[in-house]
Amino acid sequence: MKRTDLVENIFRKGTFLCVGLDPDMNKLPECVKNGPEHPVLAFNKAIIDATAPYCVAYKPNLAFYECLGAEGITVLEKTVEYIREKHPDQFIIADAKRGDIGNTAKMYAKTFFEAMDFDAVTLAPYMGEDSVKPFLDYEGKWGIVLALTSNPSASDFEMVCDSKGVPMFERVIRRSRHWGSPVNMMYVVGATQAEHLAAVRKEAPRHFLLVPGVGAQGGSLEEVCRNGLIDECGLLVNSSRGIIYASNGEDFAEKAAEAAKKTAEQMQELMSAMLAQ
Repeated sequence: MKRTDLVENIFRKGTFLCVGLDPDMNKLPECVKNGPEHPVLAFNKAIIDATAPYCVAYKPNLAFYECLGAEGITVLEKTVEYIREKHPDQFIIADAKRGDIGNTAKMYAKTFFEAMDFDAVTLAPYMGEDSVKPFLDYEGKWGIVLALTSNPSASDFEMVCDSKGVPMFERVIRRSRHWGSPVNMMYVVGATQAEHLAAVRKEAPRHFLLVPGVGAQGGSLEEVCRNGLIDECGLLVNSSRGIIYASNGEDFAEKAAEAAKKTAEQMQELMSAMLAQ
């Protein structure tokens, strides 16, 4: 998906919500476990249909599929196919955090962009440009580089400063932003790190930011918008558990829709107010 299409979808729908599809077999409602389809696929389809009006992106986390073995990969493929067929305006992110080099990186890119038809892949930049560039060679596809994550131990490396007082996450952005451009590269910035978003925006003023950590992890959507919103929005804010596990009863899809709608309405209000200033 091109940047222009993503931006158009955001303003047409009045939302920049990304729904994380992280289906844990231990948390699935009983009502999806006895049907003809794999429980995870049945769960995903119901969540997708319920939340599609209120989001512009879906982000399956590969760990929740790979742990199921070969059938989990099949479910992942069918989930992507279902979104493409039923909700073709959605941006689909493979939350894979790949970070290898050479032919291995090329094969990962081929896997996600050709075999599975994702729009974007999350990438770990520790090994440098070689681990990211193969993903940027595909027209209309995106690499999403980990910059400042929301986990507590992000400080182990990401917040370590050099002799000039520049933290690692800023150096990662400065170095990597020239590998691609704002039309094919994004950055992951955790919502729980909102106080550093202004610094991120200084280094990447036009790039989209994928922001996890709003909802169950306690990140503030208002803070994220205040420090990260630009004229083309420039944000995809992800919520997973707070939406897909809003209920574990037979009304799980209905409750997921309500949670997604509530978040989308807050996004529209914040976007309208802040962009009007």
